[in-house]
Amino acid sequence: MRITGYKSHGVAAAVALVNAVTSTDGDDSADALRELLRENEFFWQQFEPGDAEEFRRWGRTLRRFFDAADLDEAMRLLNGLMLELPLHPHLAEHDPHGIHMHYAPPSSRLPVRFRATTLMHLAELVVEHGIDRTGVCDAEGCDRVYADTSRAGRRRFCSEACANRTNVAAFRARKRG
Repeated sequence: MRITGYKSHGVAAAVALVNAVTSTDGDDSADALRELLRENEFFWQQFEPGDAEEFRRWGRTLRRFFDAADLDEAMRLLNGLMLELPLHPHLAEHDPHGIHMHYAPPSSRLPVRFRATTLMHLAELVVEHGIDRTGVCDAEGCDRVYADTSRAGRRRFCSEACANRTNVAAFRARKRG
């Protein structure tokens, strides 16, 4: 049984960070980044305003993964990042996750632990599903990214709002035609 996986907080946190940092409607303020960490069950209390730029840089780096044209490009990016980060997998136990894996050295600062977790969970997503479950929203004018956690794996939009807006526009276009 897999403890972590593509539905994990690491993938959701990566998506949220990339959208906060690289989307036109994103909010990458220190307060917004702290809230992103809290919502995704990271140790947000350890976030310091001086960490914000490290998180922003990581968000811009991960954007390249979601923009990858093919599996080879995504794998090259992730493999390169895995060589750059100090990865030291070890077991940890704390709420709310119980026993689980941590990927950065225990003494690492929060930005390093966040990078290691999001990187390894995105790598696991690629191992399990390739890159067919990730990308940039298909809605016209939207630049947000997504990672599909549905059973069917057919998602192509960042949100239901973008999917509905696109479907309504297509319906109206067919009706006019």
